[in-house]
Amino acid sequence: MLDSHSAMNLPVITKDMSDEEMDRMVRNACEAASFLKAISHEGRLMILCHLATGEKSVTELEELLSARQAAVSQQLSRLRTEGLVTPRREGKAIYYSLTDRRAVQILDVVYDLFCKNA
Repeated sequence: MLDSHSAMNLPVITKDMSDEEMDRMVRNACEAASFLKAISHEGRLMILCHLATGEKSVTELEELLSARQAAVSQQLSRLRTEGLVTPRREGKAIYYSLTDRRAVQILDVVYDLFCKNA
């Protein structure tokens, strides 16, 4: 059986928590859920993995992912809407880079849990 509090910094929810503390926890949970939904697609995860190593053009991402431009653009649009990536235009090419360090932190955890020893 796991002892969940020994390895984590999770708050303990008690009956005597103030309404303000509970409201803050709910707001934080909503923000976390939105963030996790934004990255919970294999295409978006792969894009974030590639962008974690540096800026990439849409064409580079298409080649790295072996995906059609429309599919890559759709996933980039969702990541952009969530504020996780930002575009930069250079001539006709559009380059994307990560704008949220939390994405890299999550990718590190996902790598440790699912990829490192696979």
